[in-house]
Amino acid sequence: MTTHDDQKTVGRSSTTKTDASEPGPTADNLPPWVFAKIVDQLTTAVCLTDTAAKILYVNRAFTDVTGYAAGEVIGKSTSMLSDQCTPPRVYEQMWRQIKRGQPWTGLLANRRRQDTVYLAELTVLPVRDEWAQTACFMGIYRDVTAMHHLEQQVHYQKALIESMVDAAPTVIALLDENGRVILDNHEYKKLVGDLRVREPAAEFLHALRETLGDSFPWGGTEHGFRDKEVSFDPGGKGQPRWFSCSGVWFREQDSSAANFFKPVRQTYLLLMATEITSLKREQEAVGMNAMRALLAEQERVRSMREALQAAIFQMQGPLNLIAAAHDMLERRGVQGDPALRHALRQATTTGQAALKRLRALIPEVPPETAAPVNINQLLREVLELCKQRLLAGGMIVDWKPAPMLPTITARASRLRGMFKQLLDNALDAMEGNRHQPRELRIVTGIRDQAVQITIEDTGPGIPPDLHWRIFEPFFTSKRVATHVGLGLAMVQEVVNEQRGVIALDPGYTAGCRWQVSLPIKYIEGT
Repeated sequence: MTTHDDQKTVGRSSTTKTDASEPGPTADNLPPWVFAKIVDQLTTAVCLTDTAAKILYVNRAFTDVTGYAAGEVIGKSTSMLSDQCTPPRVYEQMWRQIKRGQPWTGLLANRRRQDTVYLAELTVLPVRDEWAQTACFMGIYRDVTAMHHLEQQVHYQKALIESMVDAAPTVIALLDENGRVILDNHEYKKLVGDLRVREPAAEFLHALRETLGDSFPWGGTEHGFRDKEVSFDPGGKGQPRWFSCSGVWFREQDSSAANFFKPVRQTYLLLMATEITSLKREQEAVGMNAMRALLAEQERVRSMREALQAAIFQMQGPLNLIAAAHDMLERRGVQGDPALRHALRQATTTGQAALKRLRALIPEVPPETAAPVNINQLLREVLELCKQRLLAGGMIVDWKPAPMLPTITARASRLRGMFKQLLDNALDAMEGNRHQPRELRIVTGIRDQAVQITIEDTGPGIPPDLHWRIFEPFFTSKRVATHVGLGLAMVQEVVNEQRGVIALDPGYTAGCRWQVSLPIKYIEGT
């Protein structure tokens, strides 16, 4: 062994002999005491044993971890450090591996000198001699009790939170910045199967973006959003489902090693959706009777307006002729018959006064405030209003709505009346068709920032040479006109209010196909 004085001498002599031209120290020419000092000063506990697990050496950190001084353990078996709660299979597996000359790392329950149990992370390294034979074992201990306790707490808290989230009756999903679902609960998984869409969260986000517009940039609203209604319509015989959506944005630091010194915060969205379908259906049931009464009143007013406008339209022609005859006589001067001129003047004045009174009698349409409208829901209401007529006529309805549509801002009653007029026209056409199937097809979708509605029927259709006249007031293509009014003129007026487009497909020959496009963005002043 080298004494302390010898170490100083070696250190001085090596210092004096060192020359700038000589190579620096390497592991081969370092004195043995350097390695001994390094091991003794390590903050990690080190234990050196022979091949029979008898302790040969321990460093100072070993005493700090186990409580045993070097003199108390050297020459004794490492089994004195163990606690009985460590399963024997752990030791068996360790011995099998180190006897094959391979290192082993695992967790052991050990007991300190103070008779307290701690969790040790042990790494055993076989040390080979110059003949490549295992001469001894080096054990490196680390007390991981506190870390294990913390990990268990985190695991328990995570399991508790996941259990609470899974037990919640609300749909919950956590989304990253790319809109990917990274955490969800049982209700969300059920929704995936029920809605049969690619990803319910993606559909919710799409509808919310359309509804909230510019106020829905990712993480842009400080306090998130609350109680935004989104509907999903499966079409056919399936009933629409309604959800009230709320969301909270929050930011978390990226835990990857590459961002340890340059923290990067990522934005997440906690999306929650509560199904309110039952409440919506109750509201619809209550409101349907009121809606029927309202539509009946609107129909009565519309009929009065059409009747008065028709009378004005019919009177205006003869009055124009009388006024023209009076002007001709006035231009003749003395050659004209004074009595006839007086009669024509009186007829013109009286007629214009009658027209003025008739115009004053036209009922005014009460003003209506534009509000968000779901086209799928509105069309379902119109179909419900036409239900008795559809059943009585043996009509087949093929209802194919887009699963989720953004709301558009519109005057709901005007829009409802417009669709009701289109459906009434389709039913009128098919009721006279006794030899062909009576099928009504309605399709909704989104294209070019607009809601697209297609309405098809299997009626006789409208001859191509009359397509340019269909929006004229009091025009009808029916052979026997039971009612001639402003139906399609009113339809075009409502579509124009929405800055939309309505067209009759000239290439559809199996009946009539109406195509309506209504912009999602509402234009002020319409």
